Amino acid sequence: MSLLRLENISVCYGDVFALREVSLGIEEKLITSLVGANGAGKSTALRAISGLVQCSRGSIYFEDRKIERLSTDQRVEMGLIQIPEGRLVFPYMTAKENLETGSMCRRSRGERKENLEKVMEMFPILRERRQQLASTLSGGEQQMLAIARGLMARPRLLMLDEPSLGLSPLLVKEIFQILRKINDQGTTILLVEQNVRQSLEIAHYGYVLENGRIVLSAGAQEIIKNDHVRKAYLGLLK
Repeated sequence: MSLLRLENISVCYGDVFALREVSLGIEEKLITSLVGANGAGKSTALRAISGLVQCSRGSIYFEDRKIERLSTDQRVEMGLIQIPEGRLVFPYMTAKENLETGSMCRRSRGERKENLEKVMEMFPILRERRQQLASTLSGGEQQMLAIARGLMARPRLLMLDEPSLGLSPLLVKEIFQILRKINDQGTTILLVEQNVRQSLEIAHYGYVLENGRIVLSAGAQEIIKNDHVRKAYLGLLK
């Protein structure tokens, strides 16, 4: 049984379909990568799962429970945690205060101190910067803060929207190494990325989204070897 299932979901913005009858499954304790060009519908898929946009049709199941009519707060309490594109840390709160906001839900509130120690152990730079305002952190440090804040909620499924956006190649490599480590510790990850090669290299399974439709799904290494993906996204074929 998949941890998360989308069954033929469609999402419209006015008269425009952003997603058309998308079906996919996220298996527990794996990294699943959802890749595609800008505007393909990747972020919309995450927003639909989180409840930030409503599906015009189709069903979403989390741990075999239908959730498409639940509020975003209810989904967070179930352990569906999204790290948004652009990080969206609270700029005038310290790094530590940002982290504490991640444990406001009931499922994690009682373990705040323990979880805070865990994420600071995983992100030593945040321990050093814990009393600094988030606005004074570098882009890479803010991305680490956003991920750590998500981990404070004890996610059953951690969803990340373009975590490499705007970062240097060196920092991108570090972020992907961190995601692999988080998964190694047992957290299921759904990764949305334009950085196709690197996201597939750390993933177990992948989906390719084009114009709001899933056009390919397979093991991540199989997708990397696919001629269409190599030509359209990796620039390896002419």
